[in-house]
Amino acid sequence: MLNMDFSERIVIDTSKQDWVSSPAGGVVRKPLAREEAERGHATSIVRYEPGASFQRHEHPQGEEILVLEGVFSDENGDYPAGTYIRNPPGSGHAPFSKEGCTLLVKLHQFDHRDTSAVRIDTNKASWLPGIGGLQVMPLHEFEHEHVALVKWPANEVFQPHRHFGGEEIFVLNGEFCDEHGRYPAGTWIRSPHLSQHHPFVDQETVIWVKTGHLPV
Repeated sequence: MLNMDFSERIVIDTSKQDWVSSPAGGVVRKPLAREEAERGHATSIVRYEPGASFQRHEHPQGEEILVLEGVFSDENGDYPAGTYIRNPPGSGHAPFSKEGCTLLVKLHQFDHRDTSAVRIDTNKASWLPGIGGLQVMPLHEFEHEHVALVKWPANEVFQPHRHFGGEEIFVLNGEFCDEHGRYPAGTWIRSPHLSQHHPFVDQETVIWVKTGHLPV
């Protein structure tokens, strides 16, 4: 198991991690959290080399993807960088990438009642006004779980707050900061239920953020 104690705060700068091989040729990964070698709960950065593919497989407890670079594809379509995907429990596909791609992938983490299939091109979706100078792009919500992109203008300071059900962040660009440290693009942060921080940025920063989904 890897980083499966959800009471711990985890911070990983994925730019400093080594790639490790996967069962599919031309597909490598940077594991962030993993229940078993090839089964169960998993969060990873995944890279497909040009022309790489995976055999068709099922997702008994769902799959969540954010395309970071390149174009990710399956039999249902092509998904360029910036696409947010949710494949619900019981779905399956045969993914591939003609030109290569890099993904944030979360497996086996859905509530069995969360059956929505989601495809959002965040390059085309609208930003909504948030608290202070923040802009928010909602991606999905189910009961306490909320997923969004959040754009921080330079020198923005947010109010101190707690995370009911925890918080998970992936820094897409810029540098996210709080009283615990500074987190450059490519950093993954998982904070437990009722954790607290006081975030700010010095430069424009965009993060993918999910709240309310960790054990309480």
